Amino acid sequence: MSLVVFFCFLILSLVSASEDQREIKVNPGQDVSLLCQGPRNASVKLSEWTRPDLKSDGYVFFYRNERPYENFQHESFHGRVELRDPELKDGDASVVLKNVTFNDTGTYECRIVTNARQEIKHLIDLKVTDSDHTAGNKDGGNKEGGNKEGFPSIVVGLSVIGVLLFVVVVYICRRNRVHQSMIHTHLIITGDPVS
Repeated sequence: MSLVVFFCFLILSLVSASEDQREIKVNPGQDVSLLCQGPRNASVKLSEWTRPDLKSDGYVFFYRNERPYENFQHESFHGRVELRDPELKDGDASVVLKNVTFNDTGTYECRIVTNARQEIKHLIDLKVTDSDHTAGNKDGGNKEGGNKEGFPSIVVGLSVIGVLLFVVVVYICRRNRVHQSMIHTHLIITGDPVS
């Protein structure tokens, strides 16, 4: 039974991890929404947007006590980042980065803390490219959440679930077979049927 619990935990971990990172491709000069969603039924108490690859201190965006703090912001983001929904309705802590440049390419991390002290993190890879193939056409990129990598994530998640489900079924079948074999052996040795 503990094996089944372990596999369920592993499945949930893999599926949630596979859906946590997105890739967005945009052209210079565009505005881009960096999506970050918390639980719909909880209010956001803290929202931090960072770029771990930046060497200096400062946030991409910082929100606490029901207001943003621009003085904590990295200088390159001053005046260019705002909440997509200033009221953070339904746990939406997404931000809009305006007038992107090549220097904005990098990994963005959103961290939310809710009134229930729940912590959620999201990662977004932003690629600013001068290609005409990124503005929502045949390559799948767009400026509202980007190149949604959902299909490969779902395929990986479902494949993992399928393999783990198969392992659990085989384990249960073998366990039942061993149990039936023990009953059969008991019947042969003692002559008493076991129910």
